[in-house]
Amino acid sequence: MKRRDFLNLGAGFAALAALGDPGRARAANPLADRVKGARASCLVDLTLCIGCRQCEEACNRANHLPRPARSFRDPTVLRDHRRMDHAAFTVVNAYAGPPSAVQTNHPETFAKIQCMHCIDPACVSACIVGAFTVAEDGPVIYDASRCLGCRYCMVACPFGVPAYEYHKVLAPRVRKCEFCRGREGYAGARPACAEACPVEAILFGDRRALIELARKRIRRRPDRYLDHIYGEHEVGGTSWLYLSGRPWTELGFQALPQEAPPRLTESIQHGIFRYAAIPTAVYAGLAGLMWWTGRRNRKQPPKVEAPSCPDPGGK
Repeated sequence: MKRRDFLNLGAGFAALAALGDPGRARAANPLADRVKGARASCLVDLTLCIGCRQCEEACNRANHLPRPARSFRDPTVLRDHRRMDHAAFTVVNAYAGPPSAVQTNHPETFAKIQCMHCIDPACVSACIVGAFTVAEDGPVIYDASRCLGCRYCMVACPFGVPAYEYHKVLAPRVRKCEFCRGREGYAGARPACAEACPVEAILFGDRRALIELARKRIRRRPDRYLDHIYGEHEVGGTSWLYLSGRPWTELGFQALPQEAPPRLTESIQHGIFRYAAIPTAVYAGLAGLMWWTGRRNRKQPPKVEAPSCPDPGGK
């Protein structure tokens, strides 16, 4: 066997092992059935949001975050199209154009974003030390005492939510919304942003009930809403659900697949370890290298040393 043929064969075995058994990996997922049970969720109706930023301020106070340099009463901040960071767990952005086809008197649409609290979260799957977990009632929570600072969660999150305290040298943390679980007197109550919304654009409740409510609104006002509840199926479903009258990509939301990222990555991992592909590939590679080296040595003719000639000038 030529070396190239051997390497190609090894690559083929590795690819076969990586395919694994996706169906078995999916069945082994402990979070797969949580979408069917009671789950704390929020429904955000973007056709109602007025961009008052009271949700931002309430989140800031409830989580004891540093006050921003620009006031919460400054409406020009909304046009900056911000993202969450270590000092802001939720932000509201403004997008030119009416919230729906029938709201022509509105010059802008406002969109609130935060951690989506996925049902099958990629951050939990990516964390190698279990710093991210899913609470019984649904929120994705973080334990700084376990965190290694690898930031795999930041890479894995399809929504780009987790932020890192780069300014803290000794004890940096990953920061994000935790559904206000850490605030005093939580006990399953509404998160601070939902409590503060003056127009009830944010509704808190059981996920199944909120989905049914969203569907009723769509049926009653098809001229106002898109027939799509964002977060119902995206990346396996999320605890934050959205209604809108405009295409989601116009409001900063990504077009994401229904399959949760961990279902792909974990199926590959399970396939690799199930068939012991890594040690097999290593030992096969070493054996092949030894065989090839020995074959090359056998083909080389033995070296013959020239006979030594006496020195005519010597004694």
